[in-house]
Amino acid sequence: MQSDHIMRSFDEELRYLTNQIGGMGGYAERMVDEAVAALVTGDTDLARKVIEDDAFLDTKEREIGEKAVVIIAKRQPVAADLREIVGAIRISGDLERIGDLGKNIAKRVVAVTETRQPARLFRGISALSDLALAQLKEVLDAYASRSAEKIGVVRDRDEEIDAMYTSLFRELLTYMMEDPRNITACTHLIFCAKNIERIGDHATNIAETVYHIITGTTMPPERPKEDKSHKVVAPQDAMEAGR
Repeated sequence: MQSDHIMRSFDEELRYLTNQIGGMGGYAERMVDEAVAALVTGDTDLARKVIEDDAFLDTKEREIGEKAVVIIAKRQPVAADLREIVGAIRISGDLERIGDLGKNIAKRVVAVTETRQPARLFRGISALSDLALAQLKEVLDAYASRSAEKIGVVRDRDEEIDAMYTSLFRELLTYMMEDPRNITACTHLIFCAKNIERIGDHATNIAETVYHIITGTTMPPERPKEDKSHKVVAPQDAMEAGR
């Protein structure tokens, strides 16, 4: 971020936005991590904490948006400064949505814990979460350091998250077909996995915003667009076994 403005107060206002985004990012990471931990361990108290914590991100997004509007009206920024401010608005929106997705995972903990599922299914959820959170951490580090070098790698990793989600979707679908009693819990786990996959999408959005803030240009359009779960069909032998 530039810090050579004639008015030091302008630099302080821009630093305020950067610091608030950093705080939101760390908070969103922790919410998702705790939501998945609650899901894996069946900790309903931790799940309730995550749900309550979401209000903080809602408030922070609103504060950042209001502050950004005031700065634009007062300073009438252009070029890099304007990208900085608009970028903060966009990133705060993505972080707020990541918090919502973490909350949605936490809200499903009770339903999943009513009938415990094999540990291997939770290992898949945990691995997917680790990958998505690593992606989010890297892009937030790039934002804090204003480093564009790893942005492309962060965005490309979204394809790996999509592939892992598709594999987990297939596994959960097969498990439901083998025993209809698993349908309720596995359906909730599929929604949880999809929420984590969407967290990866929001991290990718942040990566593209950070790249634009730093360089003033948009990233090349070559970006993985979707998971392949819509192409997954339950194995015939699994369907027959469930009859």
